[in-house]
Amino acid sequence: MPEQSLYDRLGGAFAIAAVIDHFSDALVQNPIVGQGSKNLALREWHTNNLGRLPGLKFMRTLWVCNVAGGPIQFTATRPGSTVLGLEEAHRELKISPDEFDEVAAELGRTLDSVKVPPREKDEVLAAFAAHKGEVTEGYTVRA
Repeated sequence: MPEQSLYDRLGGAFAIAAVIDHFSDALVQNPIVGQGSKNLALREWHTNNLGRLPGLKFMRTLWVCNVAGGPIQFTATRPGSTVLGLEEAHRELKISPDEFDEVAAELGRTLDSVKVPPREKDEVLAAFAAHKGEVTEGYTVRA
């Protein structure tokens, strides 16, 4: 019998959407990457674009479902170099490696709060970390 996908072990789309909802709201309030961020682009996004947050939650949910091996396919509105590439969606935000790490830490705290088991938590965080170079590309190539 084949092992279940991460998607199935996380509980599917509805469970993933609940995690993303909590995570996204936590990011808005996060002092390092949210409304109080020293990064002007992040601060402005989390202050002036909250009307877009429901759509962003939807896109994040699709992305996680896809990365986790679910039947849902993510299609970027601003495609990167790969199907799941994130560089174009994040380039203008100029996210630093430290800011990326704080987002990952917030994701970890969210996974802990909903009691995702350690194995699945590690797999989610590893899948997220695999895209660090793409997400921080706008920071590393700025003049």
